[in-house]
Amino acid sequence: MAGGRHVPPWARRVAMIIPLLTIPTALWRLGWVLGFPLGWAEDRFQANTATWSAKLYLIGLCLLAEGAALLSLGLVRPWGEVVPRWVPGIGGRPIPPLAVLLPAGAGSAALIVMWTPAPLMFFQEPQAGAPDGNGWELLMALCYLPLALWGPMLAALTWAYHLRTRTPARLPAA
Repeated sequence: MAGGRHVPPWARRVAMIIPLLTIPTALWRLGWVLGFPLGWAEDRFQANTATWSAKLYLIGLCLLAEGAALLSLGLVRPWGEVVPRWVPGIGGRPIPPLAVLLPAGAGSAALIVMWTPAPLMFFQEPQAGAPDGNGWELLMALCYLPLALWGPMLAALTWAYHLRTRTPARLPAA
């Protein structure tokens, strides 16, 4: 139950899976930060990771993606419908469903546009300096392909949240 309304078991499972989808990509990026070229040509690797700002960018990208993925839990938890009591000034107030549905819907649309074509990139000619051979391209694919599921899964969760939080239609008085 979230906010007193039934959360379907499938939605709870999907919300728990979404944060796991970003972990392989984060591990790939953190490999770069730690100095492992992961099959990339040395000049391409150096160009993308030579400075501390580039490394901080990669770390920030990992944290941002995981944080955004964790927000999907709000679509199945009480804190996605009512502000937690510990929040000063507004704790305990209901959250208007549109305040959740609009960013979740926009996020799922953006993720679908961004990551749905991802599987196609593995059927194209590799970028100059990209992993090509020795299994690195397969490892990269395995790390990035789970992101193609994020948008559709978030869209399904958003729809389930909408169905759960919509105001029931009232019949006119006779």
